[in-house]
Amino acid sequence: MKPITLPLKKAKNISKTFFVPLELFKEYVERVQFPKAISFGTKTVQCEVAPHPDKKNEYLLSSDLWDELMIPQESMIHLFQKDETIYIGPLVGIFTAGFTQFHLRPIGERSLFFAKLLSAERKVGAFYFVFGAHQIDWESGTVKGYFYTKDGWKQIRVPLPSVVYDRLPNRKVESLEISKQVKDRLQKEYDIPWFNPGFFNKWDIHQLLIDDETASKHLPETYFQPTSSDVQKLLEKYKQVYIKPANGSLGLGIQQLIQKKDEPLVYCRFRSNEENRLRRYSSLKRLIRQQFPYGLNEMIAQQGINLLKWNNNPIDFRIHTNKNGYGEWCVSAVAAKIAGSGSVTTHVKSGGEIKTVNEILHDIGINSALNKKLHATALLLSEKIDKKMSGFIGEIGFDIGVDQNEHVWMFEANSKPGRTIFSHPKLKSDDLYSRKLPLHYAVYLFKKSIEKQPELVNANEHFLR
Repeated sequence: MKPITLPLKKAKNISKTFFVPLELFKEYVERVQFPKAISFGTKTVQCEVAPHPDKKNEYLLSSDLWDELMIPQESMIHLFQKDETIYIGPLVGIFTAGFTQFHLRPIGERSLFFAKLLSAERKVGAFYFVFGAHQIDWESGTVKGYFYTKDGWKQIRVPLPSVVYDRLPNRKVESLEISKQVKDRLQKEYDIPWFNPGFFNKWDIHQLLIDDETASKHLPETYFQPTSSDVQKLLEKYKQVYIKPANGSLGLGIQQLIQKKDEPLVYCRFRSNEENRLRRYSSLKRLIRQQFPYGLNEMIAQQGINLLKWNNNPIDFRIHTNKNGYGEWCVSAVAAKIAGSGSVTTHVKSGGEIKTVNEILHDIGINSALNKKLHATALLLSEKIDKKMSGFIGEIGFDIGVDQNEHVWMFEANSKPGRTIFSHPKLKSDDLYSRKLPLHYAVYLFKKSIEKQPELVNANEHFLR
C-alpha cells in the first residue's frame, strides 16, 4: 500500500488500539485483512485496528501502546504496511559524537547545526533525533536520544531507530573501535539501514572514476604519494600543481606550487597561522624538502587549472547533491566560492567569499548552458560514485572548477559536506531544501527495509565485509 502521511496523536482511556481514518479502515474491510501488530523503530507490539472515533483524518494510538512503543511526542508520520504489521515513523537517528553535559548545547558548537537538521521532521513526517555510542542501552534495545522540541533540547528514551544517518564529525572519531562496533551491530543484528557510512579518501574517489569514460574527463591529472619527478612533470606541463592530504578536509594542508614560464624559481602558496603566505625557492627539490619535511606520503599531487575569475580572483563552485524520497540524485544547492587575495583555496576561513551563481553570472560570462553543465556534471559524478561504492550514500558535496575553455573539473567529493555556503542570505531556501532531503531519503530507506528488497540487503552486507 502507498504511504499515508498524517498526524499521530495520543488517545486516552482506550487500550491496545490504533485508530485510522475511515477510508483506510474501509480498505481493510474490503480486503478482509486487518493488521494485528504495530511497529515503531525496532519495537513491535500487538494491537487492534479501528476507525477514528471522530472520523478525523489522523491517527490515534491508545496510551498503553504509546508508552509501550516509546513514542516520544505527537508528530506527522508516515505509515506503511506489510502483511499483518503496520509500520509508523520512521524513527531516524543521526549518529554523531562530541556530546557535552550542557543542556542548552548538548552537542557543543554543532548543536545549532543539528537543531536545524531536526527541525525538518514535521515538514517531512518522521521522528528525528541525535545520538552517540554512549546513549545506547543494548540490553533493553533502546537509546536515550536528543530531540529538538518547541521547548528546546530534550533527551528521550526511544527504541533503536528505523534508519541511521551518519554525521560523525571527523575521521579520527570514525576510526574509533566504539564507532565501528555501533555501526556493525546496528546493521548486522538489527538490519538497520545506515547511510553516509564513511569519509571519502581523495585518491580512492579518483581511482573509482578514472576508468569511467564519462567521469574521467572531469578529473585533473593526479598522483598519489608523488615523487619529486611526478611533481616536476606536472609543473612542466601545467605550470601549477596542488599538493593535498589524501584524507584532508576543509582545505587544510593544501599547498599550491607555481612555476612561471622560462623562470627557474618555484613559488609555494600556502596558509599558516591563519595567514596566506607565498614563498620562493630556487628549486623544486628545496621546496619539497622545506615545505614537506615528512615527505609526500599520504599526499596527492594534482594538476592546477586556470580557473574562471571574478575581479581577478579564481572561482570554483560548491555543488550539493542529495538523494530524494525516491532514492534519486538531485542538485540541492550551487554556490560560487571566490578565492581571497593570495589564498591557496576558496575556503571562507582563508579569506574566500560566497556568491550565488546569479550574482556573478554576467560578470564572468556564465550562461544558462554552462549552469546546466555544472548541474549535469554533479549528477553524473554522484551516480558514478554511488554505483561504485558500497553502502548507502545520501549526499555529496562537490568542489567543481571551470577553466577558461568552460571545461568542468572535479577537485573533490565530500561525503559529509560542510554548510558554509548556506550562510549566504540568498541561499536560505536551498539551505532548507538540503536539510529536508536526508530525511526524505531516510523515509525511502525505511520503506525499502520494510519491503526487504534485495538491493537494500545486499548494500548493507557489502558495506559490512
